[in-house]
Amino acid sequence: MTGEHAAEGMSRRGLLRHGAWFGGAVVLAVTGGEVVSKVVGDADDEGAGIPADASPRFVQVSDSHLGFKGPANTDVTGSFSRAIAQINALDHRPDFVIHTGDLTHLATPAQFDQVKQMMGTLKTGHVWTVPGEHDSIDDAGQKYRTAFGAGSRGDGWYSFDVRGVHFIALVNTLHLKKLGHLGVDQVDFVRKDVAGLPSDTPIVVFSHIPLFAMYPNWGWGTDDAAQVLSLLRRFSSVTCLNGHVHQLFTKTEGNVTFHSATTTAYPLPHPGDGPAPAPVTLPAGRLRDALGVREVGYVKGRAALAVKDRRLA
Repeated sequence: MTGEHAAEGMSRRGLLRHGAWFGGAVVLAVTGGEVVSKVVGDADDEGAGIPADASPRFVQVSDSHLGFKGPANTDVTGSFSRAIAQINALDHRPDFVIHTGDLTHLATPAQFDQVKQMMGTLKTGHVWTVPGEHDSIDDAGQKYRTAFGAGSRGDGWYSFDVRGVHFIALVNTLHLKKLGHLGVDQVDFVRKDVAGLPSDTPIVVFSHIPLFAMYPNWGWGTDDAAQVLSLLRRFSSVTCLNGHVHQLFTKTEGNVTFHSATTTAYPLPHPGDGPAPAPVTLPAGRLRDALGVREVGYVKGRAALAVKDRRLA
């Protein structure tokens, strides 16, 4: 970021405005194709939420970092437990939960076992995951795939369909240079995966690192994402969900809307605030405001995805 302008043409003022979402809760509902997001606490948010007829309805959780030790959060296990309790306390049972990476902090077998056991208590039909870079510190993701890779392809990518919505799970954390990277095999997987889908099929893609250039100076982007996004250009609605940046951020480019999620572990600084991203220690009593989960749902025949983020506070 230089001067008054941020990456992708966003002004510093606009970036700060989005920064007001930092840690806020968002509910997502797919209603006919696009994502509509609302920040909890807006003056006009009364009654906001996922429509009662949304189907499927799912929850995104991200960056639990089990095993992290530091002043930014001295009890990441406790905050992840609160996130799970919050999901289980929803007034409906989500069809599934997605975890967009950095399940663990140091990719140890004990940490993978712990997070798997904890997510096993979620009251949902299924839990889907993708790895973060912290989940593949020393073995190119082998321990992650042993714990969570059943049924996936390659380095852990896969796709599935739920009630007319097509979901694609991508892995962009295993061949990192400066930015995230997908690779030729994964791009070819997406090409074949969507080839037979009608253009009115709502597409939801989830990965750990953003598929747009949120802030390349910190590695917050994926160097070959354009190759995948070009394959999705013919679809009327594409939503990309990611973690990694530990804060809420939304961007729309043509038919694609990108949503970065918050974390259940600790906040990171806003783009450009410092030389590199590092855990931010907040004043006493403020941490839970920066942590949360995201609910998402789809309503057939309507034109927008609904998004709602829920703080852990």
